[in-house]
Amino acid sequence: MRTRSCSNNICPIVPHADLTATIHPAAAAISPETWDAMVPATRGRPDHPFLRHAFFHALEESGSATPETGWHPHHVLLTRGDEPVGLLPLYLKTHSMGEYVFDHAWADAFDRAGGRYYPKFQSSIPFTPVTAPHLLVPSGDISLQKTLLDTAIQMASENNISSVHATFVSPEEERLAEQAGWLTRRDIQFHWQNRNYSDFEDFLSSLASRKRKAIRKERQRAVQGGISIHWFHGHEITETLWDHFFEFYQDTGARKWGSPYLTRSFFSRISAAMPQSTSLIMARQEGRYIAGALNFSSSTTLYGRYWGCNRNVPFLHFELCYYQAIEHAIAHKLQRVEAGAQGPHKLARGYEATTTRSIHWLANPSLRNAVKNYLEQERQAIAHDQETLDRASPFRKLQP
Repeated sequence: MRTRSCSNNICPIVPHADLTATIHPAAAAISPETWDAMVPATRGRPDHPFLRHAFFHALEESGSATPETGWHPHHVLLTRGDEPVGLLPLYLKTHSMGEYVFDHAWADAFDRAGGRYYPKFQSSIPFTPVTAPHLLVPSGDISLQKTLLDTAIQMASENNISSVHATFVSPEEERLAEQAGWLTRRDIQFHWQNRNYSDFEDFLSSLASRKRKAIRKERQRAVQGGISIHWFHGHEITETLWDHFFEFYQDTGARKWGSPYLTRSFFSRISAAMPQSTSLIMARQEGRYIAGALNFSSSTTLYGRYWGCNRNVPFLHFELCYYQAIEHAIAHKLQRVEAGAQGPHKLARGYEATTTRSIHWLANPSLRNAVKNYLEQERQAIAHDQETLDRASPFRKLQP
């Protein structure tokens, strides 16, 4: 395979028969038609909202994921002749922020030992802890998927890059990478599963009585004081609504991360480019918006992404981010709700512990061995946590 680079920084050469890997310095360097043709589709349209060209383009063009913020695009497009056959979204990163799979301790240990961890290659959807395929091969050809992995390794090896990482990968990609000698890592998120519920009350009936009563009380308290809840979809979301939401997002982002990752421009761009996938839930009190939650959707899943408020109302976060999402999923016959990273408190609200996966290639043998030992211990702890969380399920225990 031959590898061409559109970047002044990375110029790998990987010999292989009849394939060419071209490294693109921005999503804009690949046509939307070419990019989206690589993404798994439903009824002829790319289904996963975060894999679409429009999403990456909005992140990069808005100034959210750019070299200035430590995200240097190096997207790999694999072609056979003139035909695109595979895509690997990829960034060269100078930090580990906005990934939600934490390797800061690895970086610190390697730096203390005299190594240089950054820059590193990172295949991820920036600022988005959502499981999705990364080795985008429409034909499903495993050899092409492996070629994308091999290309990333070759790029790192020939340019003295410490490591390659892919976060929130699919189970199939985890198995392929493990067979290829990559290290694998697991963690837990909390997702709600639709078991063909007819409405929210039907869902509540599946919970233990104590949990059912607690949720009803939380929902009542969340809208006390004349608070009303409003959904806005696609082109219904005005620039004024985005202004309100961005105010909420900035406040929450400043408290969580020190500074918000996304610029105001991102939200306008994504709303214009992906209206069919974008929704806002806004809470209003005394004629003013006081809180909001942003959601994206596919044909099967509602993804809760960002939330914020300018007034502290007990349980309003749970109402906007969890209960409203469940109601929407039931009404639209979606299979699941993914409510983002972390949050064991979601368990009591009907969300279940779900495994997430990441894969890691480390060039330095000593660092690799140390991380491998760490991950083996971590995996045992994650498995124990999973068992504990499963036992704490809020669902009614059926008699055998």
